[in-house]
Amino acid sequence: MSTNNLLSSLALVLLLLPLKVSLAVDKVSSGSLDTIDNFNSKFIKDRRVQVWKPDGYNTSTKYAVLYMHDGQMLFDAANTWNKQEWGVDETASQLIADGTTRPFIVVAIDNGDKLRHSEYFPQAPFESLTDADKQRIYQAARDNGTQVFSQAVISDKYLKFLVYELKPYIDKNYSVATDRANTFIMGSSMGGLISAYALMEYPSIFGGAACLSTHWPGIFSMENNPIPLAFYQYLDGHLPKPESHKLYFDHGDQTLDAMYPQLQQEVDKIMAKHGYSEDNWMTRTYPGKNHSENAWRERLDVPLIFLLATSNTDN
Repeated sequence: MSTNNLLSSLALVLLLLPLKVSLAVDKVSSGSLDTIDNFNSKFIKDRRVQVWKPDGYNTSTKYAVLYMHDGQMLFDAANTWNKQEWGVDETASQLIADGTTRPFIVVAIDNGDKLRHSEYFPQAPFESLTDADKQRIYQAARDNGTQVFSQAVISDKYLKFLVYELKPYIDKNYSVATDRANTFIMGSSMGGLISAYALMEYPSIFGGAACLSTHWPGIFSMENNPIPLAFYQYLDGHLPKPESHKLYFDHGDQTLDAMYPQLQQEVDKIMAKHGYSEDNWMTRTYPGKNHSENAWRERLDVPLIFLLATSNTDN
């Protein structure tokens, strides 16, 4: 194989691998980051947690809290596998400074590398599948032939880590409002799935979830795929009351996002069925946008304003 072909093949493999854990120190252009290199957990593998605080952070203010998945990808493109980032510090700082949103901090949780799919795949919908479907899904592979799952689904343990270990730590060590109306969760792709699942499993903890480019297929093929139906049935039975919760969904229509429009339409029907309206639910479509941090960065202000607008003091 020629050097150019080898490099091209390597680049393709890297694109299809789970997001990697970065050992480098992330830098932000506004606000500040507190870094816990190895947050200890009895539920999941220890990992880095970063807490972003806006400029002017002080203990006389009670800040809302936004928990975000895939923490490696949020702040510093110099340290990410694809040299892209969400630009969370820039967008959040601007919105807070303008008074568009209430003051908030961001708790960024690194993914578990090869464990990412197992930790982010909603467990209750998975457990509702037949044994034959479960085994078939566990054998699912990416386009490069690597297995999607490195072990069994453990998202319930991941949520226990968030709710019973990480949130108490944040509540104790930072000047934050601890109630549901000031506690939110956000992610993209599989991170979108786990964000919606967190809201439904712990409706007394999270007042809102933002799910960007939500990966409703669960795996990377729609052929004989029972997963979306399992998600629909779970949503139908577990959506919390719209009066006290907010849900944001979006998607593009390029690359992996091309799988989502029809699936999201079915989710939207369930949202409407349960009384969600523009006051507490938003689904946005972004034509021409793909499945990438650059795309999510461009529209990050939309879900942040939806969840954290200054006027939204009661979810």
